[in-house]
Amino acid sequence: MKTLLALALRSAWNRRLTLGLTLAAVSLSALLLLGVERLRTDLRTSFALSISGVDLVVGARGSPVQLMLYSVFRMGEVSQNMSWASAQWLAQHPAVAWTVPVSLGDSHRGFPVLGTTPAYFDHFRYGDQRPLHLAAGRRFDALFDAVLGAEVAERLGYVLGQKITLAHGSGEGPGTEHGDKPFTVSGILARTGTPVDRTVHISLEAMEALHLDWAGGAPIPGLSIPPQLVRKFGLTPKSVTAVFVGLDNRAAVFSLQREINGRGEEALMGVLPGVALDELWQLVAVAERYAQLVSLMVVAVGLTGLVAVVLAGLNERRRELAILRSVGARPRDVFALLALEGISLSLIGAAFGSVLVAMLVLALAPWLQANYGLALSSVWPGPAEWWLLAGIVAVGAVASLLPGWRAYQLSLADGMTPRL
Repeated sequence: MKTLLALALRSAWNRRLTLGLTLAAVSLSALLLLGVERLRTDLRTSFALSISGVDLVVGARGSPVQLMLYSVFRMGEVSQNMSWASAQWLAQHPAVAWTVPVSLGDSHRGFPVLGTTPAYFDHFRYGDQRPLHLAAGRRFDALFDAVLGAEVAERLGYVLGQKITLAHGSGEGPGTEHGDKPFTVSGILARTGTPVDRTVHISLEAMEALHLDWAGGAPIPGLSIPPQLVRKFGLTPKSVTAVFVGLDNRAAVFSLQREINGRGEEALMGVLPGVALDELWQLVAVAERYAQLVSLMVVAVGLTGLVAVVLAGLNERRRELAILRSVGARPRDVFALLALEGISLSLIGAAFGSVLVAMLVLALAPWLQANYGLALSSVWPGPAEWWLLAGIVAVGAVASLLPGWRAYQLSLADGMTPRL
């Protein structure tokens, strides 16, 4: 048996170019399948960990998914805000431990601006209940202070004490800059891998001060209130986009949600973050399935190529197989050798694909987290990926039985008889 294996290895080495290309195809197929699975699971995890410790997100009645996307992920827009009176009612509710009101709508060079209170830095959590930390500077104390997310500061090259101006809405179009009211960078947050990194944080009073001389989304003609005079006006906000709510007892979340949804003074809704995220993933489940289907088809093509290469080379190897039979190899030995060749290629290809995924994770993880807030998991395969690897090897083993069976059927006379 050792002699047969040695001969088989020498035969494989003589066909190393063909087998190498086949191995590369199987490895790349495994890379695509494992990469899609890793991105799918890590993307879902990153979304779920963008906010934690918040029991309810409250906003004007509408789409729960839309409210979550806008208030947490800064994506899309909400049709209307909730009143400040309702935000105060929530803050004073006996079941509520803390509230964090947030107001969105402005931007700075493509990055969203979030108006909030100092409680945001105390209560907002991400990941596994991790709090926000300042990498440099302090929170906003003065009216026109701004605290930058890590990505904003890094991409735009901002430092503490630098002056910046904000823009109304997306900042596109003429006359949208709040150029008469510049802000000073007072702090820069440590990187979180969440939408916080891509956000400029200011106080709710500053958000109100920016729009004292604006109406209907445009500056009031002939009216310009300089920064030094804004304190003479009431800066209590009239409305906010949403309120993050934390409860004393999480068991009361459903009763409070019903109370919020049935509030007669204003049409509100209370959204459970986990439920809204599940609804979001149901919307993108079709795209997930298509991505998985495409990767599975690529794996099938790679394994089909493996079988085709082994079968195509079988006619050229008839004399080699006949010689093996002549020196004592039984038909089942030939069958085992050909099947083992295909199984080995599947196994090595799956292993190489796993190694390639690990290398890509090490190389791309910092870039993906910095640019897209996607935190990739550890380089080693997770449970689902191990099952996929096992599936690749198992399907490759089954596919390898075909060339083995074909070799089994070759007779000694057929291999030794010259063809004219």
